[in-house]
Amino acid sequence: MPRIPPLDVGALSPAQRRAHDAIAAGPRGVVAGPLAVWLESPELASRAQELGAFCRYASSLPGRLSELAILVTAAHWKAGYEWHVHAPLAVAAGVAPAAVDAIRAGEDPPLEQPDERAVHDFARELLGTRRVSEETYRRALAHLGQQGVVELVGILGYYALISMTICAFEVPVPEGAAEPFSEP
Repeated sequence: MPRIPPLDVGALSPAQRRAHDAIAAGPRGVVAGPLAVWLESPELASRAQELGAFCRYASSLPGRLSELAILVTAAHWKAGYEWHVHAPLAVAAGVAPAAVDAIRAGEDPPLEQPDERAVHDFARELLGTRRVSEETYRRALAHLGQQGVVELVGILGYYALISMTICAFEVPVPEGAAEPFSEP
């Protein structure tokens, strides 16, 4: 059960309404899940959603790689809502369904593209050990360039914030959807 009640748009303060309307008018088109939670702090909501819009829609990483990084983050945190939103986007962007299933299960995914393997390994290593080895860093750098590696870290950080919000406030998957992670 969510720790913060569902959003009542009619009861928003003026600051919450401005943040809500900015999110709704952006590329997402909807205020749901963790973004609705953030409206409890309209300044956080405004600033975080701007970073999120960049990370999701404007980074130099192709959608296939950014969605892969998002899935690694969602699986690390077992953030079901995020998984529910991004797993289909990852498949649509070109991540193999078998890889998506393996990441959800915590297994090493069958990634045939070297750039996908570099992103996966970088993300998993950073999230799992809080560090990145020189070899993993160099492989990511070779495939993404310096800007791409910096933006990859930004994507991982933003989606860790999203995932922590989901976990801390028990944001459920949408009604009727199956929870992708069986344990917290």
